[in-house]
Amino acid sequence: MTEGEQRFGEHVVVRRHGTGGRVAELVLDRPKAMNAVSSELARSIGAACAELGADRGVRVTVLTSTHARAFCVGADLKERNSLSDAELVRQRPLARSAYTGVLELPMPTIAAVHGYALGGGYELALACDLIVADATAVVGLPEVSVGVIPGGGGTQLLPRRVGAARAAELVFTARRVAAAEAAGLGLVDQLVAEGEDRDEALALAGRIAANSPVGLRAAKRALRLGHGLDLRAGLEVEDAAWRSVAFSGDRAEGVAAFNEKRAPAWPGE
Repeated sequence: MTEGEQRFGEHVVVRRHGTGGRVAELVLDRPKAMNAVSSELARSIGAACAELGADRGVRVTVLTSTHARAFCVGADLKERNSLSDAELVRQRPLARSAYTGVLELPMPTIAAVHGYALGGGYELALACDLIVADATAVVGLPEVSVGVIPGGGGTQLLPRRVGAARAAELVFTARRVAAAEAAGLGLVDQLVAEGEDRDEALALAGRIAANSPVGLRAAKRALRLGHGLDLRAGLEVEDAAWRSVAFSGDRAEGVAAFNEKRAPAWPGE
């Protein structure tokens, strides 16, 4: 069930699904350019993420595309070609705001990928916690083939997924990876039949959203902040996250519901 729809600029739509709109769908809607990330699109993604991040009612966000053959083909190179060096410098924070906006969403996030997810497009997916891809998906970071490097988090997020050497091979060769190999390498997390990426991602989001919103956000915080730390430091991050939920209303409700053999009614606090 879709609760409502809100547009950010011309090319981004946010839809709310489920009771109370607890699953948000962040839709890339620039079909004429295969969702190439222009300054305007970057600004709209950042604005949508700022609003979603402040909405305590959203338990999961799913990133989708309206284009039939592409999730997102990356940076708008036509626009980039028209920018002077000074304009490119000024545009950089705006571009980064899109990627960091998705990356810093406090609730679990899922990318629903079909067709091309290249360069900045794949980096938007990498910024999510989970990636569901259909059989048409083609992913990759081809930036060095046009004289730049992945600049939306790719050099940092990809090694965290697949290890340093595999990430280096993929970045240095600039090669595109089809769905089956991408799933085998861990570039995507779940492979589904053609055309089913959005439905499966929303279904997965619904299953996740049934859990405690306080617990979900704390678990994501522990996973993100603890990654890369030594074990002792990571356990301290986990302990801090545990303390943030141990005396919450969600924890009290969760224990009560378990003992009373009923579904919890999470207060979200």
